[in-house]
This record gives sequence, C-alpha cells and structure tokens, in this order.
Amino acid sequence: MDEFLNQISRRKFLLTAGVSASAVLLKGCLGNPPDNLTGGTSVQAQQTAQESANLPPEQKPETPKVKLGYIPIIESAPFIIAKEKGFFAKYGMTEVDLSKQASWGSMRDNTEIGSAGGGVDGGQYQMPMPHLITEGLITKGNKKLPLYLLAQLVTHGNGIAIANKHLGKNLSVDTAKSKELFIGLKSSKSPFTAAYTFPHVNQDFWIRYWLAAGGIDPDADIKLATVPAAQTVANMKTGTMDAFSTGDPWPYRIVKDKIGFLAALTAEIWKNHPEEYFALRADWADKNPKATKALLKGIMEAQKWLDNFDNRKEAAQILAKRNYFNLSSPDILIEPFAGKYDMGDGRTINDKSKAPYYWKDEKGSVSYPYKSHDLWFITESVRWGFLPKDYLKNAKALIDKVNREDIWKQAAKEAGIAAADIPTSTSRGVEEFFDGIKFDPEKPEEYLRSLKIKKVSV
Repeated sequence: MDEFLNQISRRKFLLTAGVSASAVLLKGCLGNPPDNLTGGTSVQAQQTAQESANLPPEQKPETPKVKLGYIPIIESAPFIIAKEKGFFAKYGMTEVDLSKQASWGSMRDNTEIGSAGGGVDGGQYQMPMPHLITEGLITKGNKKLPLYLLAQLVTHGNGIAIANKHLGKNLSVDTAKSKELFIGLKSSKSPFTAAYTFPHVNQDFWIRYWLAAGGIDPDADIKLATVPAAQTVANMKTGTMDAFSTGDPWPYRIVKDKIGFLAALTAEIWKNHPEEYFALRADWADKNPKATKALLKGIMEAQKWLDNFDNRKEAAQILAKRNYFNLSSPDILIEPFAGKYDMGDGRTINDKSKAPYYWKDEKGSVSYPYKSHDLWFITESVRWGFLPKDYLKNAKALIDKVNREDIWKQAAKEAGIAAADIPTSTSRGVEEFFDGIKFDPEKPEEYLRSLKIKKVSV
C-alpha cells in the first residue's frame, strides 16, 4: 500500500507540473477570462432573488455565498443555468460565484485550498475524484480532504475524437476492426497517442474501455497522455495527438474545424452512463446544511429546465458566452444538444436518445447519485491498477462516506419533486456496455473476471 501511494505521489508531481504549465499557456494563448469572471446577475435572477425572502425559516440558507469551480464543457451547464436563470437565487443562494478552471488539476488544487484561501468550496468533478480526494490519493502530501458527492450533473455529451490523418482506416466504436492499425503503430517510432483531461477518471476510463473491448491494451499498445480540454484543438492541429476523450463542445468542434472525426460517442459505448458530478467540501456542507440543500434545489431546477429541448437553443446561447465557454458561435452546441452529430467520417447520428440529459433519461433519474455507479468507477480503478485490489472490500464504506444521496433526497422533497422522480434504491441495477459486458453491482468481482484486458488478477 505504501508503494502504491508513493507511485501516486510521483505521478501526481509530474502531472501537477505539466498541468500548471498548460494552465499558463491556456490563459495566455486561448483567450480564457480570469477565473473569477462570472455571468453577473440577469434580470430574471434579480426577480427570483426576491422569492428567496419568502422561504420558510427552516429552509433559509446559513449563507448566500459559495464559490463553485467548473470546467467549460457541457457537464457544467446546470451550474451556469441555475445562476443565469435565477434558480440558485430562488432558494436563497444569491451570491454563487462560478469560477472557471483552466484544468482538472487546477480544480483539484483549488478544492484543497478552499474558498477561504482563494480556491473553491466544491463544484464539478469527474469520477471518482471525490473519493480519491477524500482518501488523500491525489492531494498534496496525501492529505485526506473529505468531500460529499451530492448529484450527477449529466449523462452522455462525451466523445472520442480521432485526428484526420486516420480517416478511412476503419476507426469506429468497434476497435477490433482496426486492431492492426494500433499494433502497427506500436512497433513504429510514432505509437498511437491518445489523451484525456485527467488520469484515472471518467474520460480516461472511456477511452480505455473503448480500446480494451477491441483487444487493444491501452497500457501496452498505445501511448496515453493528459491534456487539458481547451488544448485539444491545438494539439490535434499540430499532429501530436491521435485521439482525444473529452466532453462537448470539444469533440464536435474538432469535426467542425475539420481537424478530426468522431470514432465513438460515449452514448454508444455505455448508453445512459454516469458522467460528471456535483460535490462539496464536507466541512462546508456540514457547516451549511441548508445552503447545501438550496444549491441542490437550484441545480435540480436547472437540470429540469435543460431537459426541456425547447430551452436548449437558449441554453447554448448562454453557455457560449465569453465568460463561460467562450465559443465563436452557440451553433457548436445546438446540434449535439439535439442528439445530432456529424461524425466527420461520413457517418451521422440523429438520435435524441443519445443527446445529453440532465434530469431524466431512458433508465430514470440522471440527477440522483446512484451508489452503484460509484462502485463501477472504483471497480474500474481496480481493473487498471489505479487502486489496490483490497479497495473492493472496503468500497461500500468509502461510498457511504462520500456519496450523500440522502441529502439529495431531502432537497428533492423540500423542492416538491414528485415522489416518482425520487429513486427508492441506491442501485440502478445491472449495467450493460456496447460489447455485451455486464456490470452487476452485487458482483463486481464477476465483472472483473469477465474482462480480458485488465491489470488485476481476480
């Protein structure tokens, strides 16, 4: 275990150094605004702020202030919409500061600092970052910093983009068809290079699962790298990156800029999959339990608003603003928001069920944080050797400590959410992937045994 933590620390030092340098380049070269630049307060937000004065005393937040970090990809939409449409203010959170982060490394570091030190109180996280931070596995000096995971933000909205130099090489969802390409490049001076935005989390898992399903070992047959999302386009243009796993608008922008194509949407790899999450520092949430629920209510209302497809054009216009995503046009978001993808290789997708969903999807609640999904991320971490095998034995205790679905339920009831929209089980049940593999949260070891490519012996 000590050796494992030492390896984590060494990798983290290299990662932090690289991310810090990338952040400087991003701010200087890509026109990112200062981190503390938020969307201001719209007229609607001012009006709904007045509603907060009528909240019953038992629901009035202890403080109207909180600082939430976010990455400018569509997973962050519930935060931005809740602020811009006045949903936070409606529940008394009238001073929500949304802080754009240059990278996931910055988000982790600012979580450690906390808002009192100029960082953030919580915000948007890939999985299982809240668990890794709680355990002190990716923090400075391996210091444990408890976080509460409070809601899932979205499903879908991610893709695996491939550089145009590989057009016509049969790269698709089924990587078995192009296995010879990967093996051939492995023996050359230029192995296939795939990137993600942070190691050992969602976007790393998506590209690993996609490759391994076709018989390609992501640790042996290709080169993996960490690159901040906003640096994607530049790296694709220079030819230093063959593939990138990240969230919209970046995959679609790569296609629109004719730099690359989409081999797969994550909606094709795992339909209705868990994506990114809302979490808070546990010390902040414990000190401000009513404010924590108020934030959740605002996020839930934003998620429901976003799932009304009639609102998605307006949502794209809000998100595209300079102080949020800083896009040249909201059109980059409008088609993916409708489940319409020009994959860039002649294939098109027009399937509303593959669009991002924020509140409900075909399997039920999106917003509710199912504990069974936490378990999949921990199991997948064990699969790739990111966590020791014994973490599976202790997974339930860790999940129960981090995942506060009980707070989600309390907030939902106070917000008047219909009972039918409040899950009664912490498990969503058996999950199935595009290659036919199934994950039964009651039998995680059986899932590991079914996988041909893995770093753990089961």
